[in-house]
Amino acid sequence: MAKLRVSYEYTEAEDKSIRLGLFLIVSGILSLFIFGFCWLSPALQDLQATAANCTVLSVQQIGEVFECTFTCGTDCRGTSQYPCVQVYVNNSESNSRALLHSDQHQLLTNPKCSYIPPCKRENQKNSESVMNWQQYWKDEIGSQPFTCYFNQHQRPEDVLLQRTHDEIALLHCFLWPVVAFVYPCCLSNIETILKCRVPRNQEREKNRRVGITQRTMKSVLMLIQLSLIN
Repeated sequence: MAKLRVSYEYTEAEDKSIRLGLFLIVSGILSLFIFGFCWLSPALQDLQATAANCTVLSVQQIGEVFECTFTCGTDCRGTSQYPCVQVYVNNSESNSRALLHSDQHQLLTNPKCSYIPPCKRENQKNSESVMNWQQYWKDEIGSQPFTCYFNQHQRPEDVLLQRTHDEIALLHCFLWPVVAFVYPCCLSNIETILKCRVPRNQEREKNRRVGITQRTMKSVLMLIQLSLIN
């Protein structure tokens, strides 16, 4: 017995939903790679840093200046200079001398200096910002212990004042790419199940109508026979 084949043509709305699903799947895969290379790696390095107690050993400018880039509008950029200040601290975990940095970003930008000021057009303003930061560590902090973070395996000679990333950053690295990948997959599976049910329902409806017709014909024939007998 030949099987009934029902051809199904996609509507315009279904065609758009399929394209949207494919776009979300590709976006999820690409975002997973982008987050993994651009965000996940520095976040893991930052989270590997261990908290410790640090005390200031020395605060001084080394006499060198470095360049930074400032913006003054949409198409306006330039470079200015700032002095380099170094804050050496004693790390309680390793009991060793280390150079303090504000965070992981400043450490990677300029590993020689402890502080990079917000870049201004005038060099004098950059120098004033560095001097204020230097005086803060000399006068207000002094010999008071404070929390710092260090990575004994990667950069034991440097410590961070604060972490740039936390566990929430790792969650976002995996959550949104997975959502962008799983959601269209689930949507396409639901559409496939619904489309598979359409031919079955049509075949059942056809069989039901055929059965009703056959029963009706039998009833008519029986009534005719009874009328003929009488």
